[in-house]
Amino acid sequence: MVKRVYTFGEGDKEMKALLGGKGANLSEMTNLGLNVPPGFTITTSTCNDFFQAKGEFPEGLWEEVIEHVERLEKKTGKKFGDKENPLLASVRSGAPISMPGMMDTVLNLGLNDEVAETLVRLTGEEWFVYDAYRRLITMFGNVVMRAEREKFDAVHEAEKEREGVERDTEISVEGLKRTVEGQKKVYEKEVGSAFPTDPHEQLGLSIAAVFNSWNIPRAVTYRRAEGIPDDMGTACNVQIMVFGNMGWDSASGVLFTRDPANGEKGIFGELLFNAQGEDVVAGTRTPIHLAELKERQPELYKELEDIAHKVEHHYKDMQDMEFTIEKGTLYILQTRTGKRTARSAFKIAVDMTNEGLIDKETALTRITPQQIDQLLHPQFDPESKKAAEARGDLLTVGLNASPGAATGIIIFDADTAEERGKAGENVILVRPETTPDDVNGMIVAQGFLTQHGGGTSHAAVVARGWGKPCVAGAEEIRINTHDRSFTVKGRVFKEGDWVSIDGATGEVFAGTIAKMDARYEDEKDLIQALEWADEIRRLGVRTNADNPEDSARARMFGAEGIGLTRTEHMFFDQEGEEISRRENIVKMILKSDEVAPLLRRIADLENRLESDPENGDLMEEVEKLKAEADGDPAVKEYRDALDAILPFQRKDFEGIFEAMDGLPVIIRLIDPPMHEFLPPREELIQEVTKLRITGEDPDELEEKEKILMVVESMWETNPMLGLRGCRAGLMYPGLTEMQTQAIFEAACNVAERGVDVHPEVMIPLTS
Repeated sequence: MVKRVYTFGEGDKEMKALLGGKGANLSEMTNLGLNVPPGFTITTSTCNDFFQAKGEFPEGLWEEVIEHVERLEKKTGKKFGDKENPLLASVRSGAPISMPGMMDTVLNLGLNDEVAETLVRLTGEEWFVYDAYRRLITMFGNVVMRAEREKFDAVHEAEKEREGVERDTEISVEGLKRTVEGQKKVYEKEVGSAFPTDPHEQLGLSIAAVFNSWNIPRAVTYRRAEGIPDDMGTACNVQIMVFGNMGWDSASGVLFTRDPANGEKGIFGELLFNAQGEDVVAGTRTPIHLAELKERQPELYKELEDIAHKVEHHYKDMQDMEFTIEKGTLYILQTRTGKRTARSAFKIAVDMTNEGLIDKETALTRITPQQIDQLLHPQFDPESKKAAEARGDLLTVGLNASPGAATGIIIFDADTAEERGKAGENVILVRPETTPDDVNGMIVAQGFLTQHGGGTSHAAVVARGWGKPCVAGAEEIRINTHDRSFTVKGRVFKEGDWVSIDGATGEVFAGTIAKMDARYEDEKDLIQALEWADEIRRLGVRTNADNPEDSARARMFGAEGIGLTRTEHMFFDQEGEEISRRENIVKMILKSDEVAPLLRRIADLENRLESDPENGDLMEEVEKLKAEADGDPAVKEYRDALDAILPFQRKDFEGIFEAMDGLPVIIRLIDPPMHEFLPPREELIQEVTKLRITGEDPDELEEKEKILMVVESMWETNPMLGLRGCRAGLMYPGLTEMQTQAIFEAACNVAERGVDVHPEVMIPLTS
């Protein structure tokens, strides 16, 4: 019989494919001797079997689950639904690859009216019991039965309003009891049946809900964004509840063993006293920093610090850990490899190598090309920021949850953000706090701004994982989702207004802020990592560059030459040049039909003359045709256009050769179809038609008609396999000659200046 359920401690960290990341790490931490609440994991393969069975538990699964529940009861001395010593449990998802917050969790399973009364008698903590009870009804109704969470939350908010309080922790016991009764009525109305009181029924339905959450829209969207396969499935973890909401000597929190934003060594995290873990990650309350725990309970802080150090050294990577303090006792609920910013990724990889935790090869596997790209993204220009501050456009400063600079229009919901983002607009998603259901809008947004939440909130974690800027916990702003606006310092901002956020400083500005390129030389950890890569790699890397500036930058980044210079890019106009490159290439193309037959005839005869240099008749014919060409006005215009382009090409090549002093440069002669340098056919047809109808400018009409005639003559069904590459070189021999002349004149010029030049010419082919 297939084993589907593993007790914590039966597995290890290498079993993520079967037990999921959370289950494998819970087993690993149990084996390390950490204080992990006991539980068991249902395998990922069982999830896939569940879907194969169309949402039914595979044969024998429920019996195996009950067997493991009984083991927990024996180990703890508590029983599910017992009136004397009841056991409460949580059910959590856990995929092989971390998908933070994308799937479902249900807490406080096992509560009903009788169990609640028993827990009050056992703990003396009536407020805690009914706070846990109302959370169960809300989560079970929403996660398991798919009723709208807002309807359950509305009952709780109404009770707080009735008592004149704002915080969840300020409501009275009587208010919580009324909340529980009101939520039961909402449950019955929305679901069509009473809230289940049998703990085993609660457990079975919750396990099924966790499996089903593998395919909810936000999880599917996240997998698409991260490239996670659909057939992995999620494990399901059933774990004894420990409570961070059992009073002010209890807390729930999240910590990273190093700062996920900048990579600095030392624990970074947040916690909420008298709260459950969902409050921390959901961002519904803004948590406090771990330094507060150090002041209030220094022994617990030291214990947490020691555990973090032990776990990081065991996994040899920065860890993201969840913990609960129940009545002064510390429990570790989860560890996983922490999401981090690009800057943090480089610093952690370099620091851990220098500390001897990992080797250089391992360090390089911890870094992706995408993170290099993120690290070198433009940042806000300091002078532009100063000007914005002087104008009074610095609106507020929140938590610098994920670095980077982003400017965009304010959007208040994920669906609108998705729509506007896909339409090509820059969007800043502004929310009271983000939830996993916002992931479709977060993918397309330039950055996130939240009113609540901290550095370990959902918005912060997702932003760091995706390399997007985030300012969280900007509590000065007041969001009105009904009016789709927010207010700060007396100013009102509507949806569609522009804002700029600096995730490195937490600053929020009205309007747009100019950006500047990142300074590569300031990124010491990036430079160190790339030097290690140079030591280890066996493959040489060249760059693609079409101008001196890109060539110099590529060399600074370590390119060993240029693998491809696209000369056609040099035909487009450059800022500050008096003569238009584009106009001259258009002139050359327009005259080519007139002059090409004569010039090709001369070129053909010269080729024949090379193999028969004593042929007087041939020589005479060449001289005659050359004289004819020299006197032809069309040929003169054609040559003048090429002569005008030659200095630009030569100057560009000189700059590229100087930037690549001592390194090879491969230059490709003209490659794309020539119509790409002319105005689009459809646009020309519209302009010609308009001029014909209005009769406004006969000269312009004549010019446009000539261009349209040439464009029509060049039209091809498949231009990528048509007149391009070496075929274009044969049809426009003067162009090939001009480019070759520019390359070698440039090479000679820079060589005279002491540059070690290595030009290589690529003749483009067409298959």
